[in-house]
Amino acid sequence: MTQASRIRVVIADDHDLFRSGLAVFVRACPELDLVGEATNSSDVMALCQRYNPDIVIMDLLMPATSGVNTIRSIRQRFPSTRVIALTNFEQEELVQSTIQAGAISYLLKNISVDQLNTAIMAAYEGKSTLAREAAQALVSATHRPTADNFHLTGREREVLAMMIKGLTNVQIAEKLNISHSTAKKHVSNILAKLQTTSRTEAVAIAVQNRLVPARAS
Repeated sequence: MTQASRIRVVIADDHDLFRSGLAVFVRACPELDLVGEATNSSDVMALCQRYNPDIVIMDLLMPATSGVNTIRSIRQRFPSTRVIALTNFEQEELVQSTIQAGAISYLLKNISVDQLNTAIMAAYEGKSTLAREAAQALVSATHRPTADNFHLTGREREVLAMMIKGLTNVQIAEKLNISHSTAKKHVSNILAKLQTTSRTEAVAIAVQNRLVPARAS
């Protein structure tokens, strides 16, 4: 992989020792290019402005502005940047607000380096990774009805299965031979029926409630 094609990564964590360890890991990966480190929200935003990174790996508890608000700002100003939340906390409210803010993944700091590398590659491709505890917290926090009460159509279940695989609206449209606007409408309908505005949360709900056949997921 050439320097130009490597995945640009920013690390944001106010704990020096942990941040340094992450930096060593990123620098050791030939697919990754560490473009900056930050200890607070202002530094994160400045690095995003300067480098437009592909991935931001971010702790949720940092000085001044909360990690959740920072994630929301990144997603609004730099929509191509994917944010991976990497934290010690698995509280339902924090998991839910983090995903709703736009984080593509929610991981705990006890993750292995191999698992983190896999999650970064998945995020770069637009695919979510949730720690088991985070997925359980999402479902528990939302208090969804039973699977039979979601009232998804057959086509919506097809689309949902593709969302679980990480496909974008454009890719879904191509797979089903439908227009991009039709695919987008199906996704919007699914999110409305699952009572969420987040694709990541919708995927967690779908997996937990087995809303698509096992072979499709």
